[in-house]
Amino acid sequence: MSKIGKKPIFIPEEVKVRLEEGFLVFAGKNGELKVKFLADVEVKIENNNIIFSIKKHTRQAKSNWGTIRALSNNALKGSMEDFVKALKIEGVGCRANIEGEKLILNVGYSHPVEFLIPMGIKISVEKNIVKITGPDKFLVGETAARIRRIRKPEPYKGTGIMYVDEIIKRKAGKKLAAATNNK
Repeated sequence: MSKIGKKPIFIPEEVKVRLEEGFLVFAGKNGELKVKFLADVEVKIENNNIIFSIKKHTRQAKSNWGTIRALSNNALKGSMEDFVKALKIEGVGCRANIEGEKLILNVGYSHPVEFLIPMGIKISVEKNIVKITGPDKFLVGETAARIRRIRKPEPYKGTGIMYVDEIIKRKAGKKLAAATNNK
């Protein structure tokens, strides 16, 4: 039994939910989000609740049960308010700015890196913080990961692109390591 799949999802008044040809559609103030049904999972809307159940008791059906419930809950939250990820750019001369539909990153390469902003995602830049917002939790996380991949944080100087709450384990450099061994 899926502990997550058993829990029904309460539908608030500001969100409209409907079943549509293999999709569960959530419409709220942030727009419309669709979640595709997974195999062997049945979805019902009763008394302002979305109820999930499985058709046959297989291992894959039980996995899909919890997954579809979690995806639906994320879509419900995203239709009401945006998800946010924040990245911090560290390093001398490293900066970011937005030009039209592109995020321009100067992160220590010989050329600026252009990142095309996906549809449905809003990016804002304040000093060295890049905020990624949008109603789709997966797309916000994926966009943040793709931007971070441009210049991963390095452990010696602590420079690069990292999440705001990320902790980078620092390593000792050659000079510090050599000085401690020559006692």
